[in-house]
Amino acid sequence: MKSFWNQRYSQDEFAYGKEPNAFFKNELDKLQPGKLFLAAEGEGRNAVYAAQKGWEVVCYDFSEEAQKKALKLADEKGVTIDYRLASLADINFDKAEFDAVGIVFVQLPEVIRRKNFQKISSFLKSGGTMILEAFSKSHIEDQRENPTVGGPKNIDQLYQLDSIKKDFENFEIEIATEVQTNLEEGIYHRGKSSVVRFVGRKI
Repeated sequence: MKSFWNQRYSQDEFAYGKEPNAFFKNELDKLQPGKLFLAAEGEGRNAVYAAQKGWEVVCYDFSEEAQKKALKLADEKGVTIDYRLASLADINFDKAEFDAVGIVFVQLPEVIRRKNFQKISSFLKSGGTMILEAFSKSHIEDQRENPTVGGPKNIDQLYQLDSIKKDFENFEIEIATEVQTNLEEGIYHRGKSSVVRFVGRKI
């Protein structure tokens, strides 16, 4: 899997573009800047945007090529991000260290997802905000209509809204919905897509 992502991110073009995910951007813009944690951040589009808005950003990914692209983008935009080359298993912070957490298209098998999301949420302060967007199980139909739309082909890596709510049951829900949206993110997320969106404040 690591070799797959290194190959994808080794291209000159940014695989998912340089602009932040639209839902993440919209929700982050509602918050007062503080300390932000981003999971599996890839080429850094969300991290760099947040840093431009005054956030102190910590993120990680296991792809060396992703890290290179992210630091290149940060330099291009004149900001600094703390980008860890690691998997989540290697990442440890004090509990309640971050004011906000972003999980954007981190598509994991169910057993791993629940465990990882619980660990990530432990980094968030009480009253802190969780922002998530990910492909839903309905996205399988979108892929049949448009094979180039992106997202994992394994349905176990696609999410159900009820499962996401259970993963974050210690949150006061602000947004929890499944919607169809038109993604225009680089060359690999393009077209009609079914996504789950979650925003919550940690109790």
